[in-house]
Amino acid sequence: MDKLAEYKWHNLPIQEVSQYLDSNIETGLTATEVTKRKETFGTNELKAKRGKSSLLRFLLQFHQPLLYILLIAGAIKAFLGQWVNAGVIWGVTLINAIIGFVQESKAESAIAALASSVKTNTTIIRNRNKLQVPSTELIPGDIVL
Repeated sequence: MDKLAEYKWHNLPIQEVSQYLDSNIETGLTATEVTKRKETFGTNELKAKRGKSSLLRFLLQFHQPLLYILLIAGAIKAFLGQWVNAGVIWGVTLINAIIGFVQESKAESAIAALASSVKTNTTIIRNRNKLQVPSTELIPGDIVL
């Protein structure tokens, strides 16, 4: 059971998978085996990737070719002493970055809310009983119906 990732599970017959996982197709896993495997493998969840900081997300709003051109145009205008034009160009660039940052923040919040609201249950066999469990409680060796 230590080398679970090495097998090509989709190619193996059911009996062979059951044998590798020390599971019984008829009865499922016992309560003690479930406890032991939960300690070994943990929950059936993907670990969320740590998000970018707000400052980095804001600065990344400027990481676009068109904004590079606008920032350079503003610098040229400032170098030529046309401060009003430079200010307008930089102002438009800043407003664009703020709008992009706000929209991205709202989108990330909406995605997080959707992800947390979706909970799936699965029917499995454990101790000869059919059970409905959250998908996060599945462990290697469970018989899923």
